[in-house]
Amino acid sequence: MQLSLTPGQIIEKTVREEWGRILASLVKMLGDFQLAEDCLQDAVVSAMHHWGRNGLPNSPAAWLITTARRKAIDRLRRDKNAASKQDEISYLLDLENQTMGETETDVFPDKRLEMIFTCCHPALEEKTRVALTLRTLGGLTTEEIAGAFLDRPEAMAQRLVRAKKKISLAGIPYAIPDGDVLPERISSVLRVIYLIFNEGYSATAGDTLMRSDLSEEAIRLARIVYQLLPEETEVSGLLALMLLHDSRRFARVGEHGQMVALEEQDRSLWDSGKMREGSALLRASLPKRRLGPYQLQAAISAVHAESPHWSQTDWPQIEALYDLLYSIQPSAVVRVNQAIAVSHARCVEVGLKMLNAAGHDGRLERYQPFHAAKADLLARSGNLSEAAGCLRTAIDLTENDLECAFLQAKLEKLGGNGPHQ
Repeated sequence: MQLSLTPGQIIEKTVREEWGRILASLVKMLGDFQLAEDCLQDAVVSAMHHWGRNGLPNSPAAWLITTARRKAIDRLRRDKNAASKQDEISYLLDLENQTMGETETDVFPDKRLEMIFTCCHPALEEKTRVALTLRTLGGLTTEEIAGAFLDRPEAMAQRLVRAKKKISLAGIPYAIPDGDVLPERISSVLRVIYLIFNEGYSATAGDTLMRSDLSEEAIRLARIVYQLLPEETEVSGLLALMLLHDSRRFARVGEHGQMVALEEQDRSLWDSGKMREGSALLRASLPKRRLGPYQLQAAISAVHAESPHWSQTDWPQIEALYDLLYSIQPSAVVRVNQAIAVSHARCVEVGLKMLNAAGHDGRLERYQPFHAAKADLLARSGNLSEAAGCLRTAIDLTENDLECAFLQAKLEKLGGNGPHQ
């Protein structure tokens, strides 16, 4: 039986779900990022009072945007430069007279796609893009975003303020890019969403392996982009990839809270609904013959999802997919995963040779998965001493407590190495 929500919980849920669409519409309407957010915050405060007393309106989103617009008129009128803002005030008053009432169905246009492109503009540094996307589209609080980055809330607040100022001063448009620029800008958007997902799927630091709130937020953002750009195959590829990865969530941590490797996971705990949805998205996008890295990574994840047991994994198919992925995205990180696949599809020695070649120039010295993968391949080849050394390096590079304990247990299993200090 579903428990009834309190008025406060209903308001919180409504605001979280509607925040991005309302804020995007307000920014487009007002042309001022900070004013739009301040007015929406004011509207939420009003909602806490009015909805708690009178119940939810028929259309909560319409109520919020109408109230926020009125708050904007009030703020502009009180501004010391109000005389120079008569055009904006007149425009808002016209909207007030022409558009929906507080209880009518909300029919305001969805401007979230424009907002996503603004938040993920290349003029902003990557961390700022992620933070701004979480704030504006996800509705996460400054404190929640700071927690995701292990930052102080004050520092994150300053980062967000600077970002909004830069958008204004640099004239970054609230618009969907045109023509040849669009694919590159879509790539930037998808990278931001995937960064959010990865931090949720494998938390960089702390005492939990996953931050499921971030993973879910990334999937929600990807669904928005997919809804708005359904023909973009890499959008559906990323959504498929995240769904397939996230389907394993409950099998990745054991009953005592320990990290569980893929080969040891109880596959009956994998979420079959997410696997089916991810596979269906992939089957729909691949025939369009606009292949990209996210679709290929999703295809690799789908092979794992379709394998009833680790021993039945189709490693030759995974190796072939990694070959194709490396041909269009020749990065050292892809090479590491490709080497692991080769070690299973062919032999450990070939995989080790590939790993050593990938790391010969020192670029992977600070990349923990490289040392963890090398330790695994060395141990499988019987070279336990070198494997232990690689594990120690991997542990030194690990900030997540559960992952560190997982690697420490592997080190101890090699025998005679003792706890790593």
